[in-house]
Amino acid sequence: MRLSPPAVKGRRRYDASGRREAAARRRAAVLDAAASRFAADGYAGTTVAAIASDAGVSPETVYKSFGGKTGLVRALWDRALAGAGPVHAEQRSDAVSSTADDPHVVIEAWSRLSMEVAPRGTPLLILVREAAASDREAAALYEELQEARLRRMAHNAKAIRRFLRPGLSVRAARDVLFTLTEPAIYETLVLRQGWSLEDFADFVRRSTAAQLLGD
Repeated sequence: MRLSPPAVKGRRRYDASGRREAAARRRAAVLDAAASRFAADGYAGTTVAAIASDAGVSPETVYKSFGGKTGLVRALWDRALAGAGPVHAEQRSDAVSSTADDPHVVIEAWSRLSMEVAPRGTPLLILVREAAASDREAAALYEELQEARLRRMAHNAKAIRRFLRPGLSVRAARDVLFTLTEPAIYETLVLRQGWSLEDFADFVRRSTAAQLLGD
């Protein structure tokens, strides 16, 4: 009598979600450690080895994931731009500017988002700006981040071009937005003069409306 071969149990599908979650936790820990080190020791005084030690990973892991200090700053900057909500701040901004019929609603939304993004992003720009005087890589990184910010302001200006006051070009509107989001303004009003985030956002809102809409 011929025996049938034993049934082969189906192979278990490999679940990579646990590994992805662990990698995300490590990444977040490295970025948190980097943010703390940069704030405490400055750009030049911070080392990848110190960040790795604080995060409980090897320096090789940091280099592999971020490529060094400039990569860490880029990642921190990207995280800052996301804001505090579950949806990326830029996506929320675009959703309002593409659907609102009142430019004041758009500018109000931008000012609220500045309360999320500015406290996270401005210290990074200041950090790199100060390091740029003596560090070539930091200088290049600062220009890169500023160029990215300028492109974003151009995007925002185009999004509300139909509302701009007569005679104001999209390029000029871009430059106004770029100036009002300049880190030196947040640095002066909030970090030096002690303005609240609410007062800062109100200043941005009123200044933006006055310059772009002519109200």
